[in-house]
Amino acid sequence: MKHEAVTEKIIGCAYKVYKRMGFGFLESVYEKCLCIELKKAGLKVEAQVPITVTYEGEVVGLFVADVLVDDSIILELKSVKCLVRAHEVQLVNYLVATGKDVGLLLNFAELNVEVKRKLRSLSNADQSEF
Repeated sequence: MKHEAVTEKIIGCAYKVYKRMGFGFLESVYEKCLCIELKKAGLKVEAQVPITVTYEGEVVGLFVADVLVDDSIILELKSVKCLVRAHEVQLVNYLVATGKDVGLLLNFAELNVEVKRKLRSLSNADQSEF
């Protein structure tokens, strides 16, 4: 997969942030810290990216993705004790709405960083996890 090297860099940056910050901060704090690390790693980073959802050519909703990396990978950040299915579905919906193929769900959890990779491609019947 062409995004593997970038997703590995992203995950490495998430672990750096977690090692330094630990558990218990708001998602916005982790987002800012992660953006700093991603930029230091040489990646293009945009935070709080608006996503327009359309139906039959009309705008029906607006969401905000936490982070977009290299114009191709959406990051959804959480800081919860454990992820639930709704968190994964949220990321997949962002992928569908934007046409992006790869997303990472990063949870700065109580004991460690929890990572799930989601793929939009229909050729991958179920999304992969790290």
